[in-house]
Amino acid sequence: MYADELKQKVIQLKGIGKGSSEALAKIGIRNVSDLLRHIPRTYENRKDRVLLSDYREGYVNTIVEITGQDYMGFGRKRTLKVFIKDKSGTAVLICFGRNFLSQKLITGKKFFLYGNFEYRFQELQASSFEVEEFSDNPAVFNRIIPIYPLRDKLTQGVIRRAVSEAISELAQYTHNQLPKNLVQKYNFINRNEAVKNIHFPESLEKLKKAEDLLRYEELFYLQLTVGRRSREPRRYSRSFTDSDSKLQKQLINNLEFTLTPDQFTVLEEINQDMESYSPMARLLQGDVGSGKTLVAFLAALKIIESQGQVAFMVPTELLARQHAENAARLLEPLGVRLAFLRGNIKDKHRLPLLDALKKGEIDLVVGTHALFTKNVEFKNLQFVIVDEQHKFGVHQRAALLEKGDTPDLLLMTATPIPRTLTLTLFGDMDVSVIKTMPIGRKPVITHLSVIGKEDKVYSAVKTEIDKGHQAYFVYPRIETNNSPADLKDAEGMYKYLREEVFPYYHLGLIHSQLPEEEKIKTMELFSSGKIDILVSTSVVEVGVDIPNASCMVVEHAEQFGLAGLHQLRGRVGRGKNQSYAFLVYAKELTETGKQRLKIMMDYNDGFSIAEEDLKLRGPGELAGRRQSGFLNLTYADLVRDFEILERARDDAGKILDNDPGFLLSENSVIREVFDRCSPFKGAIDAE
Repeated sequence: MYADELKQKVIQLKGIGKGSSEALAKIGIRNVSDLLRHIPRTYENRKDRVLLSDYREGYVNTIVEITGQDYMGFGRKRTLKVFIKDKSGTAVLICFGRNFLSQKLITGKKFFLYGNFEYRFQELQASSFEVEEFSDNPAVFNRIIPIYPLRDKLTQGVIRRAVSEAISELAQYTHNQLPKNLVQKYNFINRNEAVKNIHFPESLEKLKKAEDLLRYEELFYLQLTVGRRSREPRRYSRSFTDSDSKLQKQLINNLEFTLTPDQFTVLEEINQDMESYSPMARLLQGDVGSGKTLVAFLAALKIIESQGQVAFMVPTELLARQHAENAARLLEPLGVRLAFLRGNIKDKHRLPLLDALKKGEIDLVVGTHALFTKNVEFKNLQFVIVDEQHKFGVHQRAALLEKGDTPDLLLMTATPIPRTLTLTLFGDMDVSVIKTMPIGRKPVITHLSVIGKEDKVYSAVKTEIDKGHQAYFVYPRIETNNSPADLKDAEGMYKYLREEVFPYYHLGLIHSQLPEEEKIKTMELFSSGKIDILVSTSVVEVGVDIPNASCMVVEHAEQFGLAGLHQLRGRVGRGKNQSYAFLVYAKELTETGKQRLKIMMDYNDGFSIAEEDLKLRGPGELAGRRQSGFLNLTYADLVRDFEILERARDDAGKILDNDPGFLLSENSVIREVFDRCSPFKGAIDAE
């Protein structure tokens, strides 16, 4: 019944007309559920008195008497001044654009007053204030007032009336959604009371209790579903190989370097997964250049040795080609049969490749999205590796997994994910981390430079090129367009740098709109050292490995996310030479923009950058999915409420250990939560 009531349209509420309903619809509020989830962004405490004499403590909340009026200025700038007093002192109200208050703020009358005061021109004054005539039953005073997010002509009064009416109508249907033992464990208040107090707090203490319940409840049901997903693969049984891998040992012995401690640890974790009766589901996080791909190749050898096939899926053809070339160099000497599958291979080459894959004549296939298309079949797919996993959707990964019989799954990312997001989004997977870098790598030194002072950056790059090194120049767009007009582009800057700045050096250009063959040829020339400077867009962000490159210049760095900047910076410093990143930013930079670039200065560790990025941008934006409702949490915040998240995860795990079937589809809160969080949509119905 409660779920049905939540679907009630806002216009059906008493006192909400067509105009108010349309205004609410513009901010996404169409039914009662939307309305109750539109929680206040802050609150004004108009319950506790703050006298004029205490104005330094914040907003004043007092009862004043009008002692007189005057005007300042002339003509259109003529502005009303109202003189007031309370029991602690006197002050002045400056009524910019509100001269009509002269008819209301009459000398001798008393008013409730809430405003922000400061001492200016030898008097205490406020221009931002709200008043209500003194009475025994004020409308918006003597209470804690919710302040809602607004847009266009929507007012606080409209939202407050609508929410108040919704709460009154739904009170009889609201009931606790959490198990009784958890309500008792944390001494939670009744859910009906929590909903009322999150909108119209009776006190600051009641507001805190409401937040405690609703934040926990939301995170609990997220973790409950994550926990169920994590137990799902355990239902399946499969054969496995328990033998030591001779091929793994052979490849390790063939390497010209020693694996890092983290690489050895992660490989052992993967091997143990492959030796269990349940298919592996593991996320491998590793900073840029930490050696994840080599670990994936080593893991693949264990499957190949047991007569299984491996699919290695990557998001771009450039990266797929690089992985295929590295696999050929490392694995073909061991007898591994390789193939490279891309989307635009002609049929005369594609059909024999697909036939060999179906017959089991290929051990490892590296490819792009082409791997999960319908006509790609395997004889015995046992292992799926997905590199830069955030570039693929859940359904795309599932389409590839369905080509095998419960194959092992390894997701890899060079974009470190903060622990809070890992617990929430990948709670159904085991997580491995590679933090130690290969021996001899030096941290990249990062410099910031404002646009207009690029000459120093160009000079530093010349110095490095004269030493025999190479450089990248990265721009936020391919070519000039009208929005914004002052944003540099790769094509225009390629011409400028080649003709004006570096006329005696070899330059190349690469971006997504160039033909694939041209991109491949340019990268080969850069890799072989025949191109000194590569001008590009962020297409080089993933997977390009040029050890001789020692300079990364990103112009208009403010246009890139922190994860993207860290990935770009990771394209240099892959050899033993000292490398540098120059982040060139626009003169007009917001405070948040300055904070973001400072993070790049302060941290070389991708995991630390990811944590700081989460604090600044929030989980949705960090994942690049804000527009699609990604983790659209109403009450909880993954940074602020991390301790609650951990408690909820622990509680959900204990419940599922005792009752794997726990999670009733008729629970309205579950549906509310998962209808808003794209990673979990369909989780209930799937049960």
